[in-house]
Amino acid sequence: MISGNFIDQLNGFSTNLSKVIVCLTGMPGAGKSTIAAGLKEKGFEVFNMGDAIRAEAKRRNLEPTGKNLGKLMLELRKKNGLSVVAELIRPNIINSSSNVVIIDGIRSNHEINVFKKTGTVKLLLVEATSDKRFNFIHERGRLDDPKTRELFNERDKREINVGLKDSIEIANETILNNNSTKDKLIETAYDIIQRWL
Repeated sequence: MISGNFIDQLNGFSTNLSKVIVCLTGMPGAGKSTIAAGLKEKGFEVFNMGDAIRAEAKRRNLEPTGKNLGKLMLELRKKNGLSVVAELIRPNIINSSSNVVIIDGIRSNHEINVFKKTGTVKLLLVEATSDKRFNFIHERGRLDDPKTRELFNERDKREINVGLKDSIEIANETILNNNSTKDKLIETAYDIIQRWL
């Protein structure tokens, strides 16, 4: 059984083991961040792709609204290539003492290819219906979350256009999050990762 304690034990042998990079993908509001937070509590190290964009927005003194963050992501990708967000957090993964890391919010195969240079990549897709996702987003109330269905649909379209559909198609496993409790969702992801390890 893999646990945070077991992962800590593995750290002593890090020179002999390749990192396992578990990438969470799926449409906005499907439950990726819920899983990531739960796995962090179990001892996994977690990196959030959106946090890299939010950090860049802060550096530029931009208000972290959904519109601003979306424009900034597209600008960074246009200027620096389609894998730029993954490149921004790759040093954190390389410098991590953990042999298993979780990446929250993969959006394209270009990003996945960056992580393949660092370790063994596994892709876990989290899916939920459009209505469920909109409700999840409305309930969590993050500043950059869309407040209307129209903005929600625009965000979905933007995410698909940056390559999310391609990542969804190559997922190693899928979790359906339509009628799951938070605890069940996290445990399902945890069990899948145990099998991969």
